[in-house]
Amino acid sequence: MEEEKQTIHVLMVAFSSQGHINPMLRLGKQLQNKGLHVTLAVTEIFLHRIATNHHSTTATTTAAAADNQIPSISGIDIASFSDGLSLEYDRKSNLDTYMKTLAEFGPVNLTSLVTSLGCDITRPKKFSCIINNPFVPWVADVASRLGIPCGMLWIQPCTLFAIYHGFYNSPEDFPTKENPEKSVKLPGLPLLQTSDLPSFVLPFNVFGSLANVFFESIKNIHKLRWVMANSFYELEKEVIDSMSKFVVIKGVGPLVPATLLGQDDHEGRDFVGIDMWKADDRCIEWLNQKDPNSVIYVSFGSLVVLSKTQMESIATALRESKRPFLWVVKPSEFQVTEGAGELPKGFLDETKEQGLVVPWCAQIMVLSHKSIACFVTHCGWNSMLETISAGVPVIAYPMWTDQPTNAKLMADVFGVGLRLRPNNDGFFESETIKEYIEEIMDGPRSVEFRAKATEWKSMARDAVACGGSSDRNIQEFIDDIVKLSSSHTIKCNVDSSTKCQSS
Repeated sequence: MEEEKQTIHVLMVAFSSQGHINPMLRLGKQLQNKGLHVTLAVTEIFLHRIATNHHSTTATTTAAAADNQIPSISGIDIASFSDGLSLEYDRKSNLDTYMKTLAEFGPVNLTSLVTSLGCDITRPKKFSCIINNPFVPWVADVASRLGIPCGMLWIQPCTLFAIYHGFYNSPEDFPTKENPEKSVKLPGLPLLQTSDLPSFVLPFNVFGSLANVFFESIKNIHKLRWVMANSFYELEKEVIDSMSKFVVIKGVGPLVPATLLGQDDHEGRDFVGIDMWKADDRCIEWLNQKDPNSVIYVSFGSLVVLSKTQMESIATALRESKRPFLWVVKPSEFQVTEGAGELPKGFLDETKEQGLVVPWCAQIMVLSHKSIACFVTHCGWNSMLETISAGVPVIAYPMWTDQPTNAKLMADVFGVGLRLRPNNDGFFESETIKEYIEEIMDGPRSVEFRAKATEWKSMARDAVACGGSSDRNIQEFIDDIVKLSSSHTIKCNVDSSTKCQSS
């Protein structure tokens, strides 16, 4: 009798925030499209928020509780484990405490989840591999104890991996309290000033727990069979090649919705992900009324909240530019200090014929709209990959963590825009913002910025296309999983016909 086939199961575990979950979901969907079964494990609080708050960018989300179905997003099963805290606990009140609690209780509870999924009499899952991200490095220890091969999806540019690797192996080469302005030279990278480095490697970093998770990720590299990155080889060729003597890191991105990459959606790949807030429906209709390459798009992502002074500076620059703008200003619930995140009084009335301010937008649709001329951004890596894939130049306005390095890459390495730098008081002056808007839209280098952005857009599409560098890396990963599973006498239903055929 023919031996029963068993699907190869992959478990993905991500830090539970929107910017970490979406790249995982998009990688998971690609694995699923090639015949693997994927489960994403999130914390219970995040699953609760998904069920009650979120706006999925796909129509196939299932809110589990109502009918006892397994919750899923785009066909990817969602499972949850406790982070050791009650649903009512305010996790934003002390990030260091939360990260320590997660590292203490997460391993035990994730182990229990994996065990319970494997013992489910209705749908048992024997995982062939576990994939984590750098913010939950302890997952590698869980996988090791369970005897399951582990990989990591690095959700920042490979350049950041090289920086953290260099810092934790040779910290003396980086800025110190005694020499805070020390520049850093690493293989495959330009000379990096203090202002170009991620905030977690600087001597006055106040988020010790976040620095520690990167240290643990680097320390656990030997426990990982695969290191993948949400980037693509052509974008970071020099640094990827320079890192090969320490670790093989392979680009599998950009992990963005298919429409940004010129792909058809016949396999349900498009708009895989979640938005924790509902997009304002007015955006696209408003953009449709604007001329091509005329609109300034301003957004600082899901986490950054600008101070009152920063808000006033941007508002003044936009108003005085006399150009149409679309500005995402998150609701007042995100206010952390008086006036933070709030528009100056009278701004909406003064600019009602010039711009549109919304609490949230469908960024993928906005960036791909022909009216968008440039993107004023905090330089979160997901947003940077989206703007690269859309071919839109940027004005970089970095704040913290990886954003200063991403801004350095976008302006000085990839050549797709300009980077704002604060004055001696740490303030981005409105006059400078206005000057950069003029320069990137009509200045002597504006044509150069657009041409370079278009070039990277084409290269991003080539990377994910059939036979491209990222497509090949994903297929090599799948082939290795299949080989490992076969050596453990697990039969699988991965159809070899799902491998793309290059012409």
